[in-house]
Amino acid sequence: MSLTDQAKRNVQEFSSAGEGETRLYKNIVRALLDDLHAGVYAVGDKMPAERDLALRMGVSRPVVREAMLALEVLGLIEVRLGAGTFVIRLPGESDAPEFSVSPFELLEARLLFEGEAAALAASHITDEEVAQLETLVEEIQRENRQSDGKEDADLQFHLVIARASRNAAVERTILDLWTLRSTSPECKLLQEKARIANVRPVVEEHNAIVEALRQRDPTAARAAMRAHLDAVLQHLLFAVEEDAVAEARRSVAKTRERFQRKTGF
Repeated sequence: MSLTDQAKRNVQEFSSAGEGETRLYKNIVRALLDDLHAGVYAVGDKMPAERDLALRMGVSRPVVREAMLALEVLGLIEVRLGAGTFVIRLPGESDAPEFSVSPFELLEARLLFEGEAAALAASHITDEEVAQLETLVEEIQRENRQSDGKEDADLQFHLVIARASRNAAVERTILDLWTLRSTSPECKLLQEKARIANVRPVVEEHNAIVEALRQRDPTAARAAMRAHLDAVLQHLLFAVEEDAVAEARRSVAKTRERFQRKTGF
């Protein structure tokens, strides 16, 4: 099964144009939509594996992951437990992707803004705010043990640092970035996948940020925040790996089955 000529042109044209105004994954979405329109894939067909699509289109696997998330948001494909990704609907003329902020674009922006916010905060943070961050890390640990998927303490942790930057524009920008996690369809979908794969905030990474802030070390605070957000990116990439999602779901199913046997419910 090969790409249509139009799909190939789309990818090649964008690849030669560089980033420009449009991220590469958006062109991959258009290429796959061209293939769906052209009948390369029919309803019920299994899509090629992520690694095969990446090789065929000459892009990295993360780029393919962004594109597949966009198609999933459109309701055109579905990831099935242990089976792969299948076409569940063909696109109509009105099925144009809106291209909201992608999860990886959001993480890029957070790396830029939150790293510098942490550096600024290191010069202005109070002992009381450091103590507040320590309490929030403990709350993150408690939330990680719960099954409701809440990450309220993680949000508050990052907002305390944003406020400690003593820059209202920085604080507002970071709040807006966090709001996008729950308002961008692609970001919401990835967060759901992350919960299924049991991807949760890492306490040790947050402790490293707190320690750098306690030392009032801007360089260390910036590095700790960027290391944390880079790790978040890697965790989210894991969350959208088909094999990882399938394994996580199997693990959840086994745990639920054991619980039901023990309780009789």
